[in-house]
Amino acid sequence: MALSWHSRRRFALLILLVGLPLYIVAAVSLVGWIDGRFGRPPIWAELLIYVGLGFLWMLPFRFVFRGIGKAAPETETERPGDRSD
Repeated sequence: MALSWHSRRRFALLILLVGLPLYIVAAVSLVGWIDGRFGRPPIWAELLIYVGLGFLWMLPFRFVFRGIGKAAPETETERPGDRSD
């Protein structure tokens, strides 16, 4: 079932406002767990973990964010009576 443009836009907003902060907390907790279990990794390894996790969060939601920044599909087509000369 494909989501409409408006549904995808609302779902993207929900993901950004609720899901992303929760994912950030989970990522920082994971790095804290690694720090407690194995000792603090070198700064380059820690940066690599954060960058990898930063890309990993968006992979399942690519279909939601694709095309959201464009105008609504209803407003893209020009209607015959809408022309302003």
